[in-house]
Amino acid sequence: MKYLKRQIDKELEAWKSSEEHKPLLLRGARQVGKSSAIRHLGESFPYFLEVNFERDKTVKEFFDGDLDVKFISEQLSAYYRVPVVPGKTLLFLDEIQACPNAIHSLWFFKEDYPELHVVAAGSLLEFALKDLGAYGVGRIRSMFVYPMSFDEFLYALGEDGLVRIKHNATSQKPLMNAFYERLVERFRSFLLIGGMPAAVAKYVNANSYLEVDSVLSELKQTYIDDFVKYKAKVDPTLLRQTLFSVAHQVGSKFVYSQVEGGYTTAQVKNALEMLRDAGIIIPVWHTAANGIPLGAGINPKFVKYNLIDHGFLLNLLGIGDTTNSIVKELLVANTVDLVDKGSLTEMVAGLELLKYMSSNERHDLYYWQNLTRGTVSEVDYVLSRGIDIVPMEVKSGLRGSMASLYVFMEKEHIKYAIRCSLENFGEFVSPKGKKILVNPLYAISNLFSCGERLL
Repeated sequence: MKYLKRQIDKELEAWKSSEEHKPLLLRGARQVGKSSAIRHLGESFPYFLEVNFERDKTVKEFFDGDLDVKFISEQLSAYYRVPVVPGKTLLFLDEIQACPNAIHSLWFFKEDYPELHVVAAGSLLEFALKDLGAYGVGRIRSMFVYPMSFDEFLYALGEDGLVRIKHNATSQKPLMNAFYERLVERFRSFLLIGGMPAAVAKYVNANSYLEVDSVLSELKQTYIDDFVKYKAKVDPTLLRQTLFSVAHQVGSKFVYSQVEGGYTTAQVKNALEMLRDAGIIIPVWHTAANGIPLGAGINPKFVKYNLIDHGFLLNLLGIGDTTNSIVKELLVANTVDLVDKGSLTEMVAGLELLKYMSSNERHDLYYWQNLTRGTVSEVDYVLSRGIDIVPMEVKSGLRGSMASLYVFMEKEHIKYAIRCSLENFGEFVSPKGKKILVNPLYAISNLFSCGERLL
């Protein structure tokens, strides 16, 4: 299958070229493209040695006893018949969570064999790292990988030129109508397909939403099958019920009692933590937003959850194939009414924000809600730029009240805000004279590295 270009490729190339290339951990949920990206990087090395600890269980014994990484490398070289030559070989330790000693060895690769390029990944890696505690802080580098962004989706479709046009657009220089309509059309497809690489690849090759839904069904089953692996800590049935409850509550404060089965709040919290560690759900924390950092003002009693992927969300809710009325609406509704399901577009916006942030750390998402009794004001996302707080309101169509945003801006003396919708680029002034920049949902990448450069 043809490799689909990813943003992480440039960062992996930079790591390869760095004089101090610490052992690298690629972290993220199952099937987001970690192994594929590493194998693609391996093509730029004369030699590529891949170890899969779930498939090749016998090699675990190489990591028993003293962790002499040079000797271990010699053993791996002989076993796989691949030369291990510093500067010429990429050693890939896949499914490394299945061999805790191999995780420990990364520390020694940094200390005793720093000239060798070593990268590791694993589907359930976060659980192993938690169990290990300190596993090499300062000696091991992490990169976090998410499903494909809308820019990556466009690259997969061969729309490189459309990405460049979008990146050059600003509030002062909006898109020509022909490009605007094309981007909205492509964004409709992205809403349905999501960014899981296998789903995108299937769409590129088959151009069939039905076949994409089949791929996502397989992914869903893979995630659910994984729950059995957590049974020592959490009941798999509870995990399934919690996952489905998250899907139904996307865009709203999570209510523990809505998880079916009569589970206690403590049990549901434990399940949520497991799902988060697996990378399947992503919290959006309530913040008072009284200053930077935003995380200093969170209220843990108020939290929303996003799923790892919006295509996965639709499949989980049973509305991912083209026979469903909601899907038909996504495909044919006019732009004003497109996705009049604010929770979906709100989730997509949050996921896009994460995908364009630095991959070197796990980032948190925040929202604001006026907790004063009798008020209903809420802002979808609160971001930071230096010492400035930047609120973002997500609108599914072209219209929608901005009252909550205006309340927040006045309360916290905010300089400017972002309206994220399916409009073209633009700007306007609030009733109190504050600047509101219109940045389209399909151009969230512009906030970070192109166009307006707001974040």
